[in-house]
Amino acid sequence: MTESVLVNQAFLLRNDVVSIARELIGKLLIVNNHGVVRAGIIAETEAYAGVSDRASHAYGGRRTTRTETLYCLGGTVYVYLCYGVHHLFNIVTNREGIPHAVLIRGILAVNVQDIPKDFQGKFETWEGYANGPGILTKKIGISAVHNAAFLNTDAIWLYELLRFSSIDIITTTRIGIDYAGVDAKLPYRFYTSLYTPAKK
Repeated sequence: MTESVLVNQAFLLRNDVVSIARELIGKLLIVNNHGVVRAGIIAETEAYAGVSDRASHAYGGRRTTRTETLYCLGGTVYVYLCYGVHHLFNIVTNREGIPHAVLIRGILAVNVQDIPKDFQGKFETWEGYANGPGILTKKIGISAVHNAAFLNTDAIWLYELLRFSSIDIITTTRIGIDYAGVDAKLPYRFYTSLYTPAKK
C-alpha cells in the first residue's frame, strides 16, 4: 500500500489561500457515505480570497445564511448549490472569521492500494477523472448534507498521498467569473497536467 498520512490542520490555517489551493493538488480526498467509501486525487482547484476578492461569495464582508460557513475555522467544508442543480465542494481555509476558501474542481480516480487500510473494505472504485465541480460531487458523493462538516472527522478526509508529492502543476485564471472584473484575471486556478480540465 502507498503510504498516506492525514493533512495537518495547520496546513489549512495559513493565510495564503492561493498557496493552499496550489498545494492541494495531489492530495487524496476520501468520502464515506453510510459505509460506502469513494475517493479521488485532487487534480484542479481555485482559490477565493474572501472579502477582497470580487469572485468570492464573501466579497465586501457579505454574510448570509449560505455564506456563514465561509467564516468558520479552516478545515470546514463549504458546499453550496449552483444554479439549483450542482453541489460545489469547497474547503474553508485560514482562521475563524476570515472567509477564504478553495473550490475543488476536479479529481483523478485512485487504486485501492492508495486508500488507507481502514477504508479499503468499503471502497467503491471508479475510473478516469471528474473534471468539473458538479461532476466531482456526484462522482464522489458530496452533497448539501456535508456543508459545515469538518475535515478528518467522520465523513470527509484529506490525506497526503506521497506518490503525488511532486507533480506538474499548471497555473491559470478562474472559470465562469466574468462578473468579478479585474479579479477574474487573477492566477488563482491550478490543475495537474495528468488530466484535462473542463472548459467552463
